[in-house]
Amino acid sequence: MKELRPIRNEKEYAEVLAEVSAFVDNEPKRGTKDADRFELLLMLVGAYEAKYYSIAPPDPIEAIKYRMEQAGLKPKDLQPMIGGLNRVYEILNRKRPLTLKMIWKLHSMLGIPADSLIQ
Repeated sequence: MKELRPIRNEKEYAEVLAEVSAFVDNEPKRGTKDADRFELLLMLVGAYEAKYYSIAPPDPIEAIKYRMEQAGLKPKDLQPMIGGLNRVYEILNRKRPLTLKMIWKLHSMLGIPADSLIQ
C-alpha cells in the first residue's frame, strides 16, 4: 500500500480517486485498517476538492427562485416570509435587498441554506 500524503496535483488526485473507487465498490468493514485508510483517503480528496474545485454558494435570488421552482411556489407564496406581493417582486427583481428577518424566514420556512441567502 502506498503511503498516505497530501494530494498536490491532478495526477495524484486521479490516483487517490482510483483507490477510493475500489473501496466504494467493496466498502471495508468498520474498524479495520482498510476502513481507516478509506476514511483518510476521503479526507484527502475532500481537502483537495475544497481547495481546487470549490463551488461558490448560489446567488441569493437564484437560490430563492430555484426553491420556488422545486416546490412549485408562486411569488404570492413568499408573502409570509417577505411581506406584501409588491415587496416580493422587488426582492425577486433585485430592486430591494433581503433583510435579516426575511433571510431567517426563508431559511426556516423553505429550508434554503442561510449561507446561500447571506451575501
